[in-house]
Amino acid sequence: MEQSILKTVKKAVNIDPNDPAFDIDIINAINAEFSTVTDLGVGPEIGFVIEDDSLEWTDFLDTEEDPEKRILLSKVKMAVILKTRLLFDPPAQSFLIASLEKQLLELEWRLNVNREAKEYTDPLPDEVAVIDGGDPSSD
Repeated sequence: MEQSILKTVKKAVNIDPNDPAFDIDIINAINAEFSTVTDLGVGPEIGFVIEDDSLEWTDFLDTEEDPEKRILLSKVKMAVILKTRLLFDPPAQSFLIASLEKQLLELEWRLNVNREAKEYTDPLPDEVAVIDGGDPSSD
C-alpha cells in the first residue's frame, strides 16, 4: 500500500501519482485539512505540512504497534481525501457536494471526540480563585 501522503491522495482523486501537473493545488488542499485536524488536537502539536511526495502518513501520526492510532490515522486519511476532493475537484451536483461535506464534518467530529476521550481537560477548575480578596464561602 502506498505510504506517501501526496501519492495516496492523488490516487484517491483520480490523478496519476507520477503526474506533477496539479501538485501545488493538491498539496494546498492536503495542508488545509492537516491544519484543521491539528486544530482538533490530532497529530504534531506544532502542525504539519507537506511540500512534496516524500512525507508519509506515519510522519503525521506514528502508529507503530498502536492499533488505536492506526484507526485514528485511517480517519485522518479519509478526512484529508474528502477535503482535497472538495477543494480540488468538487462534484458538479450540489447534493453530492453536501454529502461529502457532511461526511467530512462527521469525520472531524469523530476525530475530536476520539482525542477528547483520551486527553480530556476539564474546562472548569477544581478551585475558585478569589480575585478581590473576599471569602468565596460566604455567599
